[in-house]
Amino acid sequence: MLKSKVSSNATDQRNITRLRVLEQIRSTGAISRIDIASALETSPATVTTATSDLLSAGLIQEIEGETPSKSARRGRPRVLLKLHGGCHLIAGVKVARHQISVILVDFEGTEITSYTHPLEEARMAPEAFAKKIYAALEQACTSASRSLTEVSGVCIGIAGLVDAERNFVHWSSSLTVRNVDLSPLLSQVLPCPAFIENDANLVAKAEQLFGLGKGLKNFLVVTIEHGIGLGIVLDGKLYRGERGCGAEFGHVKVQLDGALCQCGQRGCLEAYVGEYALIREATIASRATDPHTLADIHAAAQSGDARSISVLSRAGQMFGMGLSNLINLFDPECIILSGTRGSFEYLHSDAVMTRINNGVVSVDAPLPEINVNHWGDSMWAKGAAAYGIEQVSILKVRELAENAS
Repeated sequence: MLKSKVSSNATDQRNITRLRVLEQIRSTGAISRIDIASALETSPATVTTATSDLLSAGLIQEIEGETPSKSARRGRPRVLLKLHGGCHLIAGVKVARHQISVILVDFEGTEITSYTHPLEEARMAPEAFAKKIYAALEQACTSASRSLTEVSGVCIGIAGLVDAERNFVHWSSSLTVRNVDLSPLLSQVLPCPAFIENDANLVAKAEQLFGLGKGLKNFLVVTIEHGIGLGIVLDGKLYRGERGCGAEFGHVKVQLDGALCQCGQRGCLEAYVGEYALIREATIASRATDPHTLADIHAAAQSGDARSISVLSRAGQMFGMGLSNLINLFDPECIILSGTRGSFEYLHSDAVMTRINNGVVSVDAPLPEINVNHWGDSMWAKGAAAYGIEQVSILKVRELAENAS
């Protein structure tokens, strides 16, 4: 028993080392073994063993770099390691209210194709949800002359309360029921592993790898769509909470027994700032025409409609209050406002910034930067693909250990 436990611990440690090496190679692009050892503060021998395993699994490959010294007349080029892009095909999926966006990437994250699948219904039963995911993926693969059987893993981003470790959805605006284990449903229709994640977390992952969060250790991403989401990056890592419910900014209470939220509770920030909430409020306030979209409200406000201006102003004030609370809680380097809306200037206007300043604990230091990044669903899907690459990497490294035992 003791021998088995020691062996298991050794295997776990080897897997951790392999994953650390693989992540260092992925984040760098191309790097030598000695530079990996230096970056990870480990021995060259340990790195050599790990990279040998990763090479045999086909996850990385060797390429020639420059010679050690440009001034040297002779000398062998340095051997660098990089991810083997062609070894796996990964899919990233973003489920929105009216469409499913799919992106196919190779193991290095290079885009192969993207595809948009329309949705007739914003909310679906879990079985219908799984079938729609399959249909969208199959058509995306067909558009790239690839087969769905070639896909090694798919990451699906949805709005709601998600336990990513279990693929368990406590609640989502995309599903008609609560407390759904999507793993068995997706395994019935898909030929590859599937991973479910909160879509705001995936935006944070995309911002970290490709966007305004690149190079930052501590930052927040507030997503602004039909609802309001939050992705938290602390010390370079996503923070999800114990149950996957630790970043629900949209459901922070800003009004006791206030407006009804789509989650079923009252007084949530989202019930004053989310797209559906603004349309609801503007419809109640308007006596002439009913706004059907956020663009209608913007157009009315720009035309001088006092009620529409009031609706957007209140949303901005509520949002400013929420952002000041985030700053007081996390003191981040940066807050990124990200979303697919054509315009949300009313959420970072001078009046909103004044509200934030008045709500933040006063210290003799500048406030965190608040930046805006307008991303479409394809970029959200790119974050999903990046997460999918990480998860497939974990699975393949585990297979290395299983095949060796």
